Amino acid sequence: MFSFVAQINKCLLFFVTTLFLSFSSAAQWYNPDKVNKKANALNEKAYLAAMDGNYAEALKWLDDAIKKDKNFVDAYLSQAGIYANLHNYSASVEKYEKAFALDAIYTHQYLLPYSISLAGIGKFDKALSAVEDFLKDPTLNEYSVQAGNYRKSTYTFAIERKASTHVQFNHLPNSINTSASEYYPSITIDGNTIVFTRRENRDEDFYISIRTDSGWNKAKMLSGKVNTQFNEGAQNISQDGEWLVFTGCNYPEGAGSCDIYLSYKTPKGTWSEPELLPFNTEHWESAPCLSPDKRDLYFSSSAPGGLGGKDIWVSRKGDDGRWSKPLNLGPKINTSGDESCPFIHADNTTLYFTSSGLSGYGNSDLFVTKKTTDGWLTPLNLGFPINTIDEEGSMVVSADGHTAYFASDRADSYGALDIYSFQLPEEVSATPTRWVRGQVIDKKTHEGLPSRVVLTDLNTRNVAFRLQTDEDGHFLITLPIGKEFAFNVARKNYLFFSENLTPKETNTDTTTQVNIYLQPIEPGASLVLRNIFFDIGMAELQPASQYELNLLIALMNENPNMQIRIEGHTDNTGTPTSNLTLSKERAQAVANYLIEKGIDKKRLQTVGFGQTKPVETNNTEEGKSRNRRTEIYILSN
Repeated sequence: MFSFVAQINKCLLFFVTTLFLSFSSAAQWYNPDKVNKKANALNEKAYLAAMDGNYAEALKWLDDAIKKDKNFVDAYLSQAGIYANLHNYSASVEKYEKAFALDAIYTHQYLLPYSISLAGIGKFDKALSAVEDFLKDPTLNEYSVQAGNYRKSTYTFAIERKASTHVQFNHLPNSINTSASEYYPSITIDGNTIVFTRRENRDEDFYISIRTDSGWNKAKMLSGKVNTQFNEGAQNISQDGEWLVFTGCNYPEGAGSCDIYLSYKTPKGTWSEPELLPFNTEHWESAPCLSPDKRDLYFSSSAPGGLGGKDIWVSRKGDDGRWSKPLNLGPKINTSGDESCPFIHADNTTLYFTSSGLSGYGNSDLFVTKKTTDGWLTPLNLGFPINTIDEEGSMVVSADGHTAYFASDRADSYGALDIYSFQLPEEVSATPTRWVRGQVIDKKTHEGLPSRVVLTDLNTRNVAFRLQTDEDGHFLITLPIGKEFAFNVARKNYLFFSENLTPKETNTDTTTQVNIYLQPIEPGASLVLRNIFFDIGMAELQPASQYELNLLIALMNENPNMQIRIEGHTDNTGTPTSNLTLSKERAQAVANYLIEKGIDKKRLQTVGFGQTKPVETNNTEEGKSRNRRTEIYILSN
């Protein structure tokens, strides 16, 4: 199946095949045939060790060879190549420069790998100079010219990108990272649960760790039916921690190649039998990611109809529970190269992904784009040192919009790939996001109610979040800061719930726990419409009011015998007489809107109470805002 480890290892091939090569020139002083025989024998031992992947042993033999012959240029070049394989680019550069200092003519052919190691430590100006010097050689073959020009383009991009180099990578503890490979992290909205893949002895399994006040607990294998004898990986846990999507390859019931499966968390905390999702094809599908409302599923696929090798697609879950035919994200994101590892942030707007077709530092880089009403914005490369000359894999970003997690085989890893966290620079961060977790409850019976939850951006009047609660009425919704939302909960035969939510950056607590009590539709039931807006002292409805008024219209159309009284209320600003008049006019403005949309005026009554029925104190701005309200009261049904 798709393996991030395999992706990482591909980039080592160039260095392995260039180890221990020798080039000759009539003008050079260094002659490999005249190297000390004992030093040469040690070099041969180093070669065999390196070919077996025993790099530490190879470096030791080369150190011994250099002790026998301090001018052993090939030994320095071999060390440089091995250090590059180990991603210790600083040591690689040092060894290359020692070799160059001994014989610049003999080592000229090594300017290309030297430039790559320079780029590995962010010295792109120097790398560009080195590769330009390399390309001046008229004897280069076509492959070498192509390789040199490719690297030249990446260094030029890096210089023009001018990304921040001030990124601190934090190695997650050994309760998560081990001598095996850990990769493909995914986290829940509260940042306290991480699920990742661990690869041991060619077997990939899913593990989970919970963060407590004392740190991350020792990771345990996910229980249930998701870890099997078959090949699975590339998992993503939903923001609420209740669903797990992942890639399964060559499953007996699969559609072909690698497919995407969905598993549910059971009441016992285990994971259910995986469900093959219907949009899978006989081609490769992998790297799934759920949107925070679990209605969109992003993934990578090599299916026909795309723009390149692998493209990013999205399937939407409809109100009927069915997944739609996947939609290609289009040419702003997909290229003739490979795009994979999509991650949609909790803000449901910011998308991170990898691409080998967009301009970058080499191999696959990480990019970010944002969804707008007009489509996706042009992706931005995350920059160095998040992106490097090596292969970059999946990355996830926590609700704060800045804390990211990814896998890397950095010099301080415990073995192969380990998981790290770091802070994203502002220009590539997501919108900080709060969330509301709660339960919908019948106000009379106090039993949980499965209901529809909708979050609407009052500025654009676009639905930002829509979900169906579980059978007990539990839900979780995310709230990007800096926007004003209408928060509505609805169920047939009940009055809908209305609230206005405006998450702020200054909030210290990122989560709000609420219980929402829905009232059965019956005489005497009442509802405060929290998203009906007027200018100060005015009775003309603001456009942002239309969404909630349309909900009221839909409710009355569903209940054609329902008659209501529309009540207007104000705070105590102004005189009692003027407030009474204003409240009557506002109630009538609501009625007029309903009548214009087809509601029979005989079903409507209006009344204004002015400032006489406050629900909170008028001594605070927050209290006044609660007192300025529009209520409906059911007269008959």
